[in-house]
Amino acid sequence: MERLTQFRAHIVLLLFGCILGLFAFTLYDKQVYETGGVIDNSTTYVTWTYVKAARGDILDRNGNVLVGNRASYNLVINHYVLRSSEGPNQSIYNLVKRCQELGIEYTDHFPITKERPFTYTLDEYNSAWQGYFQTFLQNRSALDSDIAAPLLIEQLRESYRFPEEWTDEEARLVLGIRYEMTLRDCVNLPNYIFIEDASDEVRAAILELNIPGLNVEASTVREYHTEYASHILGYVGAMSQEQWNYYQEKGYSMDAKVGQSGFELAFEEYLAGVDGIREDTMMPDGTLVKSEYKKVPVAGNNVEVTIDIDLQQVAEEELAKTIISLRDDPNPDAKGKEVEGGAVVVMDPNTGQVLACASYPTYNLATFREDYDILKEDPLKPLYNRAISAAYPPGSTFKMTMVIAAIQANVINMESKIEDLGEFLKYWKTAGFKASCLAFTSAGTTHGHINAKEALCVSCNYFFYELADMKGFSWEHMDAAAKGLGLGEPTGIELPENQGRRANPQTKKSLYEKDQQAWTAADALTAAIGQSDHRFTPLQLCVYASTLATGGTRYSATFLNRVVSTDYRSLVLENAPQIASVMDMPNDAYLSYKEGMQMVAHHADAKMKGTAFNVFGFFYPIQVCAKTGTAQTGVRNQDDNGAFVCFAPADKPQIAISVYGEKAGSGSAMGAVAKGILDRYFDVGEADEVPTYENAMS
Repeated sequence: MERLTQFRAHIVLLLFGCILGLFAFTLYDKQVYETGGVIDNSTTYVTWTYVKAARGDILDRNGNVLVGNRASYNLVINHYVLRSSEGPNQSIYNLVKRCQELGIEYTDHFPITKERPFTYTLDEYNSAWQGYFQTFLQNRSALDSDIAAPLLIEQLRESYRFPEEWTDEEARLVLGIRYEMTLRDCVNLPNYIFIEDASDEVRAAILELNIPGLNVEASTVREYHTEYASHILGYVGAMSQEQWNYYQEKGYSMDAKVGQSGFELAFEEYLAGVDGIREDTMMPDGTLVKSEYKKVPVAGNNVEVTIDIDLQQVAEEELAKTIISLRDDPNPDAKGKEVEGGAVVVMDPNTGQVLACASYPTYNLATFREDYDILKEDPLKPLYNRAISAAYPPGSTFKMTMVIAAIQANVINMESKIEDLGEFLKYWKTAGFKASCLAFTSAGTTHGHINAKEALCVSCNYFFYELADMKGFSWEHMDAAAKGLGLGEPTGIELPENQGRRANPQTKKSLYEKDQQAWTAADALTAAIGQSDHRFTPLQLCVYASTLATGGTRYSATFLNRVVSTDYRSLVLENAPQIASVMDMPNDAYLSYKEGMQMVAHHADAKMKGTAFNVFGFFYPIQVCAKTGTAQTGVRNQDDNGAFVCFAPADKPQIAISVYGEKAGSGSAMGAVAKGILDRYFDVGEADEVPTYENAMS
């Protein structure tokens, strides 16, 4: 009997549970499913939010992350919720006042100044934002598009029912937020990001105000993992008008951040992801009813560049150390005390890959925006990328071009000798032009009878004057050789570059007034030693050194190694070396400049000493081919510029380097930079560095 009673009790409980389950299901069906989650008769709001896709990482050739992303938090205003709340104007007033008190910057596109006298600032915005402003005016009871700014402030005060006790400046601050909110009613814009990348302190200060509709949303911002390579890594920022015209056709949202310089700009197509779209359904009080992705965001790909960040660090530090030591030399008569900026480029001559690219002075990308006003006013122009944007006269580093051109023209061979007479006076009486070697002007001596490689060793200007003036040799021979070696030609690099120029009749005609356009013997002679109108970037000089290293095969310069998927699991693109041109290089020419450049670095005897011997000397464990260059600036009593190019090892080159110093005094003074890089690349110990000087035109 007791067992039967328990069974009946279980049956009753089961039936009761079923009834409760049915009731719960019916309640859910009526109040949640059929109403979309709305449990009363209130209206719901649907908002569309562009969810920013994470940008791809930038890595060096060894897989070190140079630029990545860090988690950030944005303060976003849901305009439906704020507008529907009690006292939205007062809430906005409290919000902007708190920002004003704490010096917090926030997004405000209202195109009127924030202080009297009120004026329009439409010219600071692109055409899209200018169009949005016109739409806003139409939305606010068709306000006249020609209305004066102070009158617009007055009319909007009335329209939005601002308290009379507010000053016009206070009203203007609140109008900035009301403007952003109203735009999102009449224009298809993403949610209003009030403060981007808000710090913990900012979030705490703002959120304690309990502003209706003000939410925190997770995002990402760029983060730099190195203090080096600032000029080439680049940065992202809001689009300009020109950029918007381009990117809107590619599906970018108007508030997208795009690459503005460096790798961020050059590899935008790989780094940029595809933004997603999230649909949120909310109650008037901001309660989230439903959220779903209409389009899932897709992160960008990762770009592996050719830079070796360790070598980049060495390049920047050696360049800075050399320039500062020249500037701070205690000897008041020392050359190079006026040195200003400089650059160094390092390449693999067998692929065209750039291993390091540095410009001095430099800056910190992590604090770039905070430091911008100071940086742009700095007379040394730290924002200027001298490595690819500045074109300089090459000085005597150009002389290998003349050796190749003269042998190609069959006016000399490897053993041909020219007597150095000290002064070149052929055109002194007829044209008032004379030039000499430093050996003659400083000590009254000459180099005697020398061949091409010996002339390179001591950088004898007289030898190259004679070459340029030989019968059967013309500027066309020089120009063709220079072009084949990449001088005055696009390098193929992915960043915007200065193409430079070669000294020739066409260049002179484009630069000078009509009565000064004739190409003269003096032009040909000064061009032969790297002066005249030659202007090449340090990157071009490195391509030049690389082409010399390969015996005439010129590769396109590149910063791109490969592109991999966002999860690093698949290869998207492998960047293969591209041959830009191949010179017909006579063996005599190759051996002449190669052996001559080796002598520059390693030769010294009673007769002659290489102009970079004191940089490398007899015992440097790697055979280096080098050439120094001293280029006049054209300003009297001003230190000359210094250029230096080299490649190593001499027989099987792996690395090519160019260094340039503005008013450094001499090219050999910049050799220490190249040596420091070679030391690191080949793991060589330290040695003394004592610069020597070379020939200069008088």
